[in-house]
Amino acid sequence: MNLDFLFVEVLSKPVWSWIVFFALVIFLLILDLGLFNKKDHEIGVKESLKMSAFYIGIGLLFGVWVWWKFGADSGFNYLTGFVVEKSLAMDNIFVIAMIFAYFKTPRIYQHRVLFWGIIGVIILRGIMIGLGSAIVTRFEWVLYIFAAFLVYTGIKMMFSKDDDDSDLVDNSLLKFLRNHLRITDNLHGHDFFVRQMNPATGKLQLFCTPLFVALLMVEIADVIFAVDSVPAVFTITTDPYVVFTSNIFAILGLRALYFALSAMIKRFHYLKYTLSLVLVFIGSKIFIGDVFGWYHFSSLQSLCITLFLLASGVIFSLMKTKNEPIE
Repeated sequence: MNLDFLFVEVLSKPVWSWIVFFALVIFLLILDLGLFNKKDHEIGVKESLKMSAFYIGIGLLFGVWVWWKFGADSGFNYLTGFVVEKSLAMDNIFVIAMIFAYFKTPRIYQHRVLFWGIIGVIILRGIMIGLGSAIVTRFEWVLYIFAAFLVYTGIKMMFSKDDDDSDLVDNSLLKFLRNHLRITDNLHGHDFFVRQMNPATGKLQLFCTPLFVALLMVEIADVIFAVDSVPAVFTITTDPYVVFTSNIFAILGLRALYFALSAMIKRFHYLKYTLSLVLVFIGSKIFIGDVFGWYHFSSLQSLCITLFLLASGVIFSLMKTKNEPIE
């Protein structure tokens, strides 16, 4: 049997490395749905933290493997991308919590929404990263646009007010979905679709449930957040394999982390300022090194500075909100 195709390079890495990655992701998804969460149940903070530790451990071990197979620079870049994506995902959690609150989604069904949401995330992120890689390879100057966008986003985030988040009641996208989809008034267990009588036609037709609309809103929220996170990782490395794998492993654990952080949202009130500094640093280091030639940050230095900023922000936020209750 000819296995030469396994060594053919696809997006900068041999086919076998992509097979290893996707096999591991599929195994984790099967393990999640088939063993950890076979039945709908409400996930508490303790279970959430245990699951988060498991997924973070898997993500870090994969980074060690990347280091071993593709070199120290690839390993450091993966870890930096993983940390940045995981940190930016915390901001995403606040929006997901708002979506679940608006749709009154019971905690017992929230994991189901997030699980199927991750399937869409893998596909959408893959498309975005593939397109981004093709553009950056052909037009390298696009990286400077990414970097400038990150600096702008970081500064905007730093000075934004807490009430700047859009109100779902007045969300035009949600209004569009309501006008173009048949949606039931109430939940139907954990089902995304149900057949019921349409009062307008008198016929039995397929309807979406509010749980499916919540899933759509979560997917759309991720696409919006990917506009920040994908360029952020591309400014760390242009290796599509490192960009994609660090993104996906960071997001895989997002579902588990959500249930712990959603109960402690108020404790991370000041985290957005740290995230803004991380975005400014990642974006500005390209100008500092490549444009002005003042100083070139190594992969290890970038990782250490990113970890220092995030650790400082988390500690400061927890200290400032130590009297806030955990829901």
